[in-house]
Amino acid sequence: MNRSIQLTRSLIKIASYTISLVWVLLWWHGMTLAEDGVSRVQVLNYPDCIELKNATTRVVLGHHVGGRVLSYERDGKSVIYLSPKEADWQSVTDERKREASAGRFDVGPELLSNRGPALWSGTWTSEVTGPRSAKLMSAIDPKSRLQITREFKLDANSSRLTVTQTVKNHGTTDSRHGFWSRTFAKHGGIGIVPLTPEKSRYPNFYTLHQDRAQVSLKPVDPKIRLVGNFLVVEGPPAFPKMGFDSYAGWVAYQTKEDLLFVQKYPAYPDRVYAEATGMTLSLWYPEAEKVPACEIEPIGPMETVQPGQSSSFTVDWWLLDHAFPKEGTIDPESISKVVSNQCK
Repeated sequence: MNRSIQLTRSLIKIASYTISLVWVLLWWHGMTLAEDGVSRVQVLNYPDCIELKNATTRVVLGHHVGGRVLSYERDGKSVIYLSPKEADWQSVTDERKREASAGRFDVGPELLSNRGPALWSGTWTSEVTGPRSAKLMSAIDPKSRLQITREFKLDANSSRLTVTQTVKNHGTTDSRHGFWSRTFAKHGGIGIVPLTPEKSRYPNFYTLHQDRAQVSLKPVDPKIRLVGNFLVVEGPPAFPKMGFDSYAGWVAYQTKEDLLFVQKYPAYPDRVYAEATGMTLSLWYPEAEKVPACEIEPIGPMETVQPGQSSSFTVDWWLLDHAFPKEGTIDPESISKVVSNQCK
């Protein structure tokens, strides 16, 4: 009897020590993640989002409705527009009807792509891959047979966020697609588009899209000004969608919260761009009553990917302190110098 009691007590002690060790390991793991600039957080009603963080910059990644950037902020100020309607995402069981705002990415061309909802608004997986690094992955889309992986890496000391999208073809025929960024930045800012006039096919260096079937190739709009070798978009034009065929490889968006949102991406004058007007960049700037955001859309060239193969495209983001002009207009040449000096 005494031996049974002693054995029971010994087992209880072992179990207690084991539980304590597990809690210590879990605590240490959590501390390690925090020290590495990675943690799990909740945004709206999205649980278990991945947060990447350094001293000045915070990025939150969501995998519940597509693989997106839910927040990109510097010193507590986010440049991303996240719709409050997304808080009800769990009540929308049809993936095709889920609201997806914030930092979106996609595959194009817009008029030719044949993707299903799995890639745009389906449930993805999320994985921490290292210090301030994470990976989001879609399911294989039954319609297009494509699978998308998005890898995110926040720099240790700056706001630079590197985003690499890899598309794998799980089908039996070649896939023809291209990268398409569709980031919603908060409304009311100023777009700065550097031009490459010697390579442009557009008379006024941009196109204005009335709808998917009607495009003005020689538009004039008071909200879009030509300043030297730059176009400055000062607000919503007559029609929200603008196309640019610039090969400068960057676009900037000055917010009213004194942040300059910069996206840099590779552009290839000798490759095919398959959007209807051959554009390498688009801005979609509606009236705030429709959507309180400006959509920033770097576009990649057409990729022909064989079965079992994949293609990748990388965009780098920066969020810089820069004052919104209180009087007068923004100087795009000074913005260009900021980009050259700080976005490396």
